[in-house]
Amino acid sequence: MPPLATLSGWGRVPTIEARESLSENLPEITRGVALSRGLGRSYGDSSLPARAGARVAGSVLADRLLAFSSTSGVLRAEAGVSLKHLVETFLPRGFFTPVSPGTQYVTLGGMVASDVHGKGHHRDGCFGAHVTALKLRVADGRIVDCGPTVERDLFRATVGGMGLTGHILEVEFRMQRIPSPWIYAESVKVPDIDAYVAALKEAAPLWPQTVGWIDCSSPGKKLGRGILIKGRWAEPDEVGRRVLRPKRRLSMPFNLPSGLLNPVTVPILNAVLWHKQVARVRRGILHPESYFYPLDQLRDWNRLYGRRGMTQHQCVLPDAAGPGAARRVLEILVARGGASPLCVIKDCGPEGLGLLSFPRSGISIAVDVPVRADTQALIDALNEQVLKEGGRIYLAKDAFTRVEHFRAMEPRLAEWQAIRRRWDPEGRIVSAQSVRVLGDVPPAELEPSPRAGRAA
Repeated sequence: MPPLATLSGWGRVPTIEARESLSENLPEITRGVALSRGLGRSYGDSSLPARAGARVAGSVLADRLLAFSSTSGVLRAEAGVSLKHLVETFLPRGFFTPVSPGTQYVTLGGMVASDVHGKGHHRDGCFGAHVTALKLRVADGRIVDCGPTVERDLFRATVGGMGLTGHILEVEFRMQRIPSPWIYAESVKVPDIDAYVAALKEAAPLWPQTVGWIDCSSPGKKLGRGILIKGRWAEPDEVGRRVLRPKRRLSMPFNLPSGLLNPVTVPILNAVLWHKQVARVRRGILHPESYFYPLDQLRDWNRLYGRRGMTQHQCVLPDAAGPGAARRVLEILVARGGASPLCVIKDCGPEGLGLLSFPRSGISIAVDVPVRADTQALIDALNEQVLKEGGRIYLAKDAFTRVEHFRAMEPRLAEWQAIRRRWDPEGRIVSAQSVRVLGDVPPAELEPSPRAGRAA
C-alpha cells in the first residue's frame, strides 16, 4: 500500500490526503481503485479521490510508445506518456500533436479525459476528434477497446468525461505532419473587448491558430484591450538557418505572499503587459515552446498566487449570445475585483464528439484568479452570467462550480449519465469533482472486481 501523500490539482486547492499507486503496469494498479491520475495539471479536484485515505492509480510510469506509422501518422501509446515527451520525440521528425493545450505537462490519458483544445479549435476541434481508439479498464474490471466505430457510446462518454467512465490505459490517435518546427506569428494590439472579439472572428478563416491576452482589469473603454496572436507553422524557406534548441526554463522556488495579486497590483501588471508591445502589429518566427507553452518556461508558476492557491474560470460563450457577451462577463469580473494578469480569449468551433466536451461555436474566456474568501461568490456570479448567455464552463479548470449551475449549463448531461450508468451501475468510479458537480456518492474502498476478462 503506498503511503499517504497530499494531493492537489495545479491550483493547489483543494488538497486531500490520499495514496497514489505508481507502476509501469497500469492495468494492474487500476484494479479496485475509483480513479486514475496523470500529472495533476487539471486545476481543481477532477484528479482527486472522493474521500481522504483513498487510493488512486498514477499513470505517469506507464509511458511507452507502442506503435507509430510515419505514413499515416497514427501513434499508439500508453496513457501515461506526457505531451512533453511527444513533442521532444516527434517535433524534430516533422510531426506534432493535432491539438495541444497550453502546457506540455499533461498525459495522453488526461488529454482524452479533458478532451483538450488549443489555439486551433476553430479549425481542428478538440483532441478527441483525432483519437482513433482507446483501451479502458471499466468499472467491473474488464478491459475494453472502444473508438468512433467500436463501443461508440462508451467512447463518446469517455472523451471529455473527466476519467469517470473507466481508467484510460492506451490511446491511439493521428499525429499531424508539419513543414517545420517553427511558428510564423503575427500579434496585433486591439483597443477593447468589442474590437478584440471582432478581430478574433475576422482572423478565424485566415489563420489556423488564434489566441490572445486581454486586460480584464481596466474598466470602461479600455476593458478587454489586448494582444491578438495569429499563427501557423512556418515554411522551410521562412525559417532560414535557425536551429531548434530547447528553451531554457526558470523555476519559481517559493510561494509569493498571498494577496500580492490584488485590485491594486493587477492593473499595474496588465498595463505593463499592454505597453510591452510597442508597435501595433508585430510579425516574426517564434520558437514552438514560446508560442504553445509560454508559462512552461517558468516551472511552478502557480506559486505566484501564494499558499492559498488559485483557480481558473473558463467559460465558452456561444455565438448566439452576440458580440456583447464577453463584455458582460468581464464587467462582472471587474466589479467583483476578480481581475488577473492571466486572461486569455480563444475562438471556438463546433461541438465535438465527446458528450461532455467543453467547446462549442463561440469564444472561450479563461481567467486565473487567486483564491480568496470571496472566491466562491465570484465564481457563482460568473456562472450565473454564463448561464444567461447560454454558455458553460470547462471542468478541467474548475474547483468551485455548484451542482445546480453545472446541471443547468449542460443539456447533454442526461445522455452522458445514462451511458455511464450502463458501464458503471454501482457508481464505482468517482472523483472529488464528480461528488461536487454531479452529486456522486463517495464509495467505500473498492475491492478488485471478480470480472477481469477482456472484451474487445
